[in-house]
Amino acid sequence: MIIKILIGALLLFMLFNLFKAMMIMLKNDPSQPSMSKFIGRRVMLSALIILLILVAMATGLITPNPSPY
Repeated sequence: MIIKILIGALLLFMLFNLFKAMMIMLKNDPSQPSMSKFIGRRVMLSALIILLILVAMATGLITPNPSPY
């Protein structure tokens, strides 16, 4: 259960970084941090989520759906 909560929290943080980058892009303020910082965090979190899911499946903490329908 803790793995699912962790993945959900990481997904929410990833969305937060996406919207933060959008707001910086729309404001176009040179004093703000660059948009690529937040997009880079989003990519890093995506890779971390995929890695976490693969490790959890390999260790048996989560199980994939046996039938897709």
